[in-house]
Amino acid sequence: MPSYYDDKQKTWYCKFYYVDWTGQRKQKLKHGFSRQRDAKDWERSFLERQQGSPDMTFQALYDLYTEDIAHRLKYSTIRNKKGACERHIVPYFKDKPINEITPADIRQWQSKILSSTLKDTYQRQIYNQLNAVLNFAVRYYGLPRNPCGIAGPIGKARASRMDFWTLNEFNLFISQIQNPHLYAAFMTLYYTGVRCGELFALNLEDVNLNAGTIRISKTYHRINRQDVITSPKTENSIRDITIPQFLTDCLSDYAGRIYGISPEDRLFQTTQSKLITAMKKYSALAGIKRIRIHDVRHPYVKHTTKKYNSEKQKTQATKIDLIAWVFRFCIFNYSKRSWTL
Repeated sequence: MPSYYDDKQKTWYCKFYYVDWTGQRKQKLKHGFSRQRDAKDWERSFLERQQGSPDMTFQALYDLYTEDIAHRLKYSTIRNKKGACERHIVPYFKDKPINEITPADIRQWQSKILSSTLKDTYQRQIYNQLNAVLNFAVRYYGLPRNPCGIAGPIGKARASRMDFWTLNEFNLFISQIQNPHLYAAFMTLYYTGVRCGELFALNLEDVNLNAGTIRISKTYHRINRQDVITSPKTENSIRDITIPQFLTDCLSDYAGRIYGISPEDRLFQTTQSKLITAMKKYSALAGIKRIRIHDVRHPYVKHTTKKYNSEKQKTQATKIDLIAWVFRFCIFNYSKRSWTL
């Protein structure tokens, strides 16, 4: 594996030939290495990826995996996968050949994750990412077996408890907000169960004030300081939501305050971080517990979109949940911000 020194740039580079997946012989040139060793390591890793042999390093496998999912998954999903892998997996297995990773190695890595302060659900997500990468090697690159299957999972697939605000808690919270923009945003989140990205993607034309419905057909991401609109999380996320009259009045009043808004304009031009900041501020002023921005939708979703496996499961909702659900059908006076049955 020859490498060369560039006297002009004062850096090392590698130049070599390889055979690509179509069978054609091509030349590869890579500049900018501060050390000769780095140039050789890069060439070795590149050739391992091209050969796809089970004795490639985990780093080479991970690079192949990310190249593969780049054309199959949404950018937001890929970003989440890379975040978990590059923080908690790749640094540990980076230079180890994948056919030398044993169940004992997985268990040692799991012990490191378990000893951290990470939540149980996130620990399971990290494990699932490692399992996915090694399954990729089993399926496409001749790895005999996935050692994760023997080591077993860690963490929990679901949180042991679900945080949410009762109706009384939400009323205490919303009564603190005087900003019409934040008021309308949190009212919509709580009484429709939409996700933040779905809220931010709403256009004025998605809200049918006459019929009292909201059409969810897209979601919003902020990527590299650019607004990106994509399809929602799943196919089932495309839906029409019937909203109560008080929310229709709230959104009508809010839209009327926006100067020059057109049907194609986004209704809520804000960010999730701003909503999180507002939640921290106004929940403290209201004297109620802090929850995540995503948890605002839990009371709605639990009673409308979750598919239960049996009639027994359908009756296991807590009394507080049911009270919160019933109150959604009460009449809300938007101008006086008060309830009547």
